[in-house]
Amino acid sequence: MEFADRIRALSNRVVQMKDQLKTEEATKTSIIMPFFQLLGYDIFNPSEFHPEFISDVGIKKGEKVDFAIMKDGKPVILIEAKWSGESLEKHDSQLFRYFGTTSAKFAILTNGIIYRFYTDLEEQNKMDLDPFFEFNLLELKDSAISELKKFEKQQFDIDIIFNAASELKYSGLVKQFFAGQLEQPSDDFVALIASHVYAGRKTQAIIDKFREIVRRSLNQYISELMNERIKAALEKESKDVQTAEADAEKFAELPQKKIDTTMEELEGFFIVRSILRDLVSSARVTYKDNESYFGILIDGNSRKWLCRLDLSGTKKYVYIPTEGKDQTKHQLESVDGLYALRDQLTSVAKRYL
Repeated sequence: MEFADRIRALSNRVVQMKDQLKTEEATKTSIIMPFFQLLGYDIFNPSEFHPEFISDVGIKKGEKVDFAIMKDGKPVILIEAKWSGESLEKHDSQLFRYFGTTSAKFAILTNGIIYRFYTDLEEQNKMDLDPFFEFNLLELKDSAISELKKFEKQQFDIDIIFNAASELKYSGLVKQFFAGQLEQPSDDFVALIASHVYAGRKTQAIIDKFREIVRRSLNQYISELMNERIKAALEKESKDVQTAEADAEKFAELPQKKIDTTMEELEGFFIVRSILRDLVSSARVTYKDNESYFGILIDGNSRKWLCRLDLSGTKKYVYIPTEGKDQTKHQLESVDGLYALRDQLTSVAKRYL
């Protein structure tokens, strides 16, 4: 099983058990230790994964970090663990104290769900106040999984990770900044934009007037950009399908009826893929067009069908398999109606994983 698939399997398991975990120890045993085991570390070998690692801080002796990942007898990653239902805010100060007393280059603060990764980019041997990377086990993104993979035991390289940490940290902060500006643009940001489009004096009244214009314009631009990319992807997919069909007809021994895959069917396919992206890799969600319906599958396996779309008539329908051999039929006003069936589609996908 690929690394991404193992992470997603653990994520699904955590979704089912997290509400049953009432203590820090239960969180460590049920989520945190399996997480690091998935990264390839022998969690039962203290020379590799050391529990209750002693880190004396100043005059305080016997201070302990929950876990330390060891290499050549020295800690390289310190791990401070909290209960899964506990916020991580204001808990980094404890880890901050430990960091400066050991040779560890990285530190992780986690409640089993969220993992915050720290290092010393700003001042050597002094842990940064802000993490350079944050990973949420319940909100999986392909880009985050790729970054997490660098911490696998077999790939772990201190220099490579540290060199990439700076860009990762500041790109994350830039994204946070833009997310904030999209929600509520600051005076400075509005003034900057206004300076390029408004020649008059930028008084507070002008800035307040421009604030909503800037907010709406930015959100509209991003929406239009996303729609253009989706349209381009749909058109490319359609061309690929048409090319494949043309090749199949060219070399087929017997005449075959041409199946016309519509843009509406492809849009439905991309909606289902989007709904399931946090549960299953997009590459595993495929489709097969038939004369009577458009099938969406897992791994191209006709026995693992997620749904079947019938969009050819005046009325549109989607069929979703039940746990037996039956299926449920839902009428759609448009393919956007698939979003309302998120729970049913997710339930079907989980049966195949």
